[in-house]
Amino acid sequence: MARPGFLVSSWPWRAAAYLVSGVVAGVLVLVGVGALVVAGGVLVIFLVGVPVLAVTALVGVPVASVERRRLRVVDRDPAVSGHGESGGWGLWGWFSTRLREPLTWRELGHTVLLAGLLWPVDALVVAVALLCPVWVIATPLLMATVGDGQEAKVLKLWTVTDWPVAFGTSVAGVVLLALGAYVLGVAAGSRAELTRLLIAPRDADLGDRVVELTRSRVRLVDAFEAERRRIERDLHDGAQQRLVALTMTLGLARLDAPPGPLADQLAKAHEDAGQALAELRELINGIHPKVLADFGLEAAVTDVADRSPVPVDVALALPGRPPQSVEAAVYFVVCEALANVVKHSGASRAEVSGGHRDGRLYLQVRDDGRGGASADGGSGLTGLADRVSVLDGRLSLSSPPGGPTLLRVEIPCRMAELTERSDRSA
Repeated sequence: MARPGFLVSSWPWRAAAYLVSGVVAGVLVLVGVGALVVAGGVLVIFLVGVPVLAVTALVGVPVASVERRRLRVVDRDPAVSGHGESGGWGLWGWFSTRLREPLTWRELGHTVLLAGLLWPVDALVVAVALLCPVWVIATPLLMATVGDGQEAKVLKLWTVTDWPVAFGTSVAGVVLLALGAYVLGVAAGSRAELTRLLIAPRDADLGDRVVELTRSRVRLVDAFEAERRRIERDLHDGAQQRLVALTMTLGLARLDAPPGPLADQLAKAHEDAGQALAELRELINGIHPKVLADFGLEAAVTDVADRSPVPVDVALALPGRPPQSVEAAVYFVVCEALANVVKHSGASRAEVSGGHRDGRLYLQVRDDGRGGASADGGSGLTGLADRVSVLDGRLSLSSPPGGPTLLRVEIPCRMAELTERSDRSA
């Protein structure tokens, strides 16, 4: 409305259409609700009126649906319904679900407000801001037709008897109409905001958006893990097998070659191929270890502990296999934690323990090192914490100076998922 082009835009007409349609809707709702209430009250003595009155309690649902569509006239933001899905089968399931929703009663309150107060206010605003200025603008026309060129009554408040005054009054009506356009805009905007507050708040679908966002993040994690497994499989079955064959070929050639520069070059190539093969195997294991895919989290953690230069005690007991995304996240947390123990802690011993309790998979890594560890400074735990948070989990680190250091991970993981995957792997 603050823009210079408001008066020549479509918004004044949209505001007028919204208010006029509100008057029509309010009258229809008043008649309809009144008829339902009277019919229910009269028929209640025959018990037939009880379902009629029950239906009256839900009359706000269709009225609110129409009002949300009417909001599109003056509000570009979509007005969504906050109703949930039916909790049962058929009409009774829909009816009982709606009766339990707070939104249903807000919609009923809005319907009563529309029938009793809002539409008369809309009618008053349209009359004052639109009809009265139009009447004033039409003064010369009224004087030429109804007044036979002699006089014209303006708003039934005063009489115009000469043409200069009639045309001057018409010009004043144009000014009033311009001012009325702003009044219509303010009234329609206020009316729309009140309606949205009652039946279609802007954050009504916020919960659904959060749920969908969480699900999409989990889907991305699953897709990422699937891609990691595909890369690991391609490297294992492709490049690694070719390197193995190359290493064997170079080894045989080295055995057949006579002593001399050629044998030395073959020996160097054989050693380089062996080193490349070892590095590729380490890379494949870092992408997605085969022991994790084949035998699960407990075996993978045990394998990491066995390969650690610092002695590691493992006490991890799970009733089955968690989802693959959870397995991978926990496994790489353990790998990073034990790597930090070896590099920075100066510990003589570490411990990895965990299990499943109250719908959450928990795991902790403890060491008897010097402490003072931090998730900052390139420890690698920040990225792992982000990865855990995507799964709605938490990663916490406690490392006071002097030790001990305790890293704890908790990730929601339903027992049904664990049992189901355990049955499949059996």
